[in-house]
Amino acid sequence: MIDTTAINRERSLFQDHESVWLFGYGSLIFKVDFPFQERRPASIQGWARRFWQGSHDHRGTPENPGRVVTLIEAPGARCAGMAYRVSPAVFEQLDVREKNGYLRFSTPMTFEDGGQEDGLVYIATADNAAFLGPAPETEIAAHIHRSHGPSGANREYLLNLAQALRELGEQDEHIFEIERNLQAL
Repeated sequence: MIDTTAINRERSLFQDHESVWLFGYGSLIFKVDFPFQERRPASIQGWARRFWQGSHDHRGTPENPGRVVTLIEAPGARCAGMAYRVSPAVFEQLDVREKNGYLRFSTPMTFEDGGQEDGLVYIATADNAAFLGPAPETEIAAHIHRSHGPSGANREYLLNLAQALRELGEQDEHIFEIERNLQAL
C-alpha cells in the first residue's frame, strides 16, 4: 500500500482560501463523513470514471485489494459528481481517507446552472502502486464480488455509487455495466 498523505499535505493548493471546492466522483458522492458548507451537483471535462484503482485499506485488504474508482483522462468525456465547498482544514481528514494512491489536483468544475469554479479532485494516476488498470467489466464485477475490507464489502461501494449516480440523473455505462454483471453473480 502506498500512503500519499504526506505528498498531499505538501500540495498546499488553495490553503490560503477560506473555503475550497472539492469535486467527488466516487465514494465522496455517497459517503459524506466530513463537514461542508455547501453541496452542489457538478461535472468536470476530459475525465472518465473507471474502477481501475486498488483499495487495500477500505474495500479490500493488502492480500486481496478491492476495486474503487479513479479518473482516467478521456478527451471529450464529462464526469458528473458532487462538489462540496469545504474549509481547507477538512483536507487533514480527507488526505488520510484518500491516502491509498490518490493525489490532489486542481480542476475547473461546472455546476448544473452553468457556473464554474476551480476546485480540487483526488485522482489515483496509473503510476501509483495500487493502480490495477483496465479489465473487462465482467472481471471487475467478479473482483468486486469477492472483495471486502475495513469499510465493508466492495459490492456496497459499487451499488451505492450506481444509486447515487441515478439520483443525480446521470448515465455511466462503465459503472452500470459492472453493476449488471455483479447482480448476475
